[in-house]
Amino acid sequence: MESVKDVRTSAYVIPTEVPESDGTLSWDHTTLVLVEIKANGKVGNGYTYADPATAYFIDKTLKPCVLGADLSDIPAINKKLKKTIRNQGNKGIAMMAVSAVDNALWDLKGKILDLPVAIMLGKSRDDLSIYGSGGFTSYSDQQMRLQFEGWLQSGITSVKMKVGRNPERDSERVKAARQCIGANVELFVDANGAYTVKEAMRMARLFDQFNVSWFEEPVSSENIRGLCFIKDKVGERINVVAGEYGYSLSEFREFLENGAVDILQADATRCGGISDYLKVGYLAEFFTIPFSSHCAPLLHAQVSLTLPSFLTAEYFHDHVRIEEMLFDNSANIVNGRLHPDLSRPGLGLIFKHADAEKFKI
Repeated sequence: MESVKDVRTSAYVIPTEVPESDGTLSWDHTTLVLVEIKANGKVGNGYTYADPATAYFIDKTLKPCVLGADLSDIPAINKKLKKTIRNQGNKGIAMMAVSAVDNALWDLKGKILDLPVAIMLGKSRDDLSIYGSGGFTSYSDQQMRLQFEGWLQSGITSVKMKVGRNPERDSERVKAARQCIGANVELFVDANGAYTVKEAMRMARLFDQFNVSWFEEPVSSENIRGLCFIKDKVGERINVVAGEYGYSLSEFREFLENGAVDILQADATRCGGISDYLKVGYLAEFFTIPFSSHCAPLLHAQVSLTLPSFLTAEYFHDHVRIEEMLFDNSANIVNGRLHPDLSRPGLGLIFKHADAEKFKI
């Protein structure tokens, strides 16, 4: 297999439709950092959602590690990338940069072999359960209802909303969400670490009245003891979920060894790319804990087909909008489940440079 000939990076800032917020942050744009790697006349696309500085870091620090590398051994390249970021630390921008490069390598290898990633790795299913994710704290009840109704019309049977910015209103907002979706749709909430342990326990009792079955990051993911306490004390109907901010295997192992979560998440745009996303999925399988992808649904789709422990994928509003806008893809939702197109090699995504140009920085 030919060695890598070129590595190019670019960043795109896409405004949100309206200002958005969750329990701990507010934003009005999302940045996609794209990596394009060339070999054998093919171009592999990988990306992360991170600060534009990530693109500079890839170009100046990681590109020399990839040029001339042998694509037949992506794990060796991944290992070299992680050694290179030692002094920058294995979190944040540095690990997001590694992730974007790794994702591009897997896409490129699939294109060179003319195989979709799911077939190349060996799939365990044909489609994925997904949940609609949005319901931002900045939304009015009307905005939230319209978003949820759109998901329900597509057959999606689980939806997630943000909580935690105004705890005194959360019960009222969750009640409105339940009234909107009816009794037969799963309702998830995500606090993004906004609550204290005692607040989270109080809110869990309120949420239980509305049949909430998923409580994501009730406290910060760094508070392992707090997550363990909440998981052990909430009712049996509520699953405690975390992992989206995991950057290294040791962090995921800590969640699992301490029994801190009912469902483990990981994000291939943060945790070291597809290479380590797979490892986290296998780790969850070893601990018999269900596994879920965080955001970037089209990037995660094919690789998630290969994981026996996989439970459901986050169909996050902002990233769905961006990925449909900037990538030519043909994944379809059928009866509320995501069906990746396996007729295309690699990850099945073709970047639309002309459409993206107006967002490029």
